[in-house]
Amino acid sequence: MLDDLDRRILRLLQNNPDQSIPDLGTQIGLTVARLTRRLDKLRDSGVLRGQRAVIDWRALGYEVEVSLRITLDKTQMRAFDDFIEGARKIPEVIEIQTFLGRVDVRLSVIAHDMTHYQQIYRSRILALPHIADIEALMHVSRIKSDETLPL
Repeated sequence: MLDDLDRRILRLLQNNPDQSIPDLGTQIGLTVARLTRRLDKLRDSGVLRGQRAVIDWRALGYEVEVSLRITLDKTQMRAFDDFIEGARKIPEVIEIQTFLGRVDVRLSVIAHDMTHYQQIYRSRILALPHIADIEALMHVSRIKSDETLPL
């Protein structure tokens, strides 16, 4: 699916997503037009989904991150759909993952401090539907957080 040139383009974009198309073309040895066609092909095939700003939420005053492992009441037919619909509406929920096994859903929740987290937990998280069990894990440190792929 990807040739060596595509992989090289993706590697360079991962390492420096802010670089301009002309600068990237110069590094690779492609004209702007040829590079643009390659990038369009990668976007059209779904490999390159776009560029985004990565914001450090700690710089905005969020000091607490809690991972909530949630087991849902699976006797309810719409348990997953209803729960996820509600969780998406909580701005402090920055990630939602689903699993097979005892734990059904994991939420990453950020808060300014523990008082703020307790307010979110009591008023918003516990109000979500179909919760059978919750386990909270307080994040202490992030050892690795890298979306760079080995291309």
